[in-house]
Amino acid sequence: MNQDEVISFALSLPEAVESAHHGTRDLRVRGKIFLTMPDQDYCVVRLTPDQQHMTLAVAPDDTTAVPGGWGLRGSTRLFYGKASDELVQDLVRKSWRNAAPKTLQRQFVVIPSG
Repeated sequence: MNQDEVISFALSLPEAVESAHHGTRDLRVRGKIFLTMPDQDYCVVRLTPDQQHMTLAVAPDDTTAVPGGWGLRGSTRLFYGKASDELVQDLVRKSWRNAAPKTLQRQFVVIPSG
C-alpha cells in the first residue's frame, strides 16, 4: 500500500476524519487520533501494549515500537510500503477500535475475508 491507500482505507472506517496534529497529518474518530503520518515511509498506529507485543513478534520487519513513552503505551510504527495489505488493514482497524468509543465499536462489524 502507498500513503494515499492507507489514508483512503482509514477514512472508510466509521466516522473517521482527516486532521493534523502539530503539522502532522492524522486520522481521528470522534476527536481521538488513531493514525498519524509523521513520515513518508511509515504511519503510527495506536495499539495496546499487548497488541503491540504480538504485532512485533509476528511482523518484526514491518513494525517497530515508537521510541520512548509513547511506544511503551503501544504506539507502533507500521512500514506500510513493505507490509502486506492484510496486515496494514488489520492494524489500522485495531487502532481505530482502540480509539473509538464503545458505542461506536459495537456498530462496526468486520466480516473476515476469504
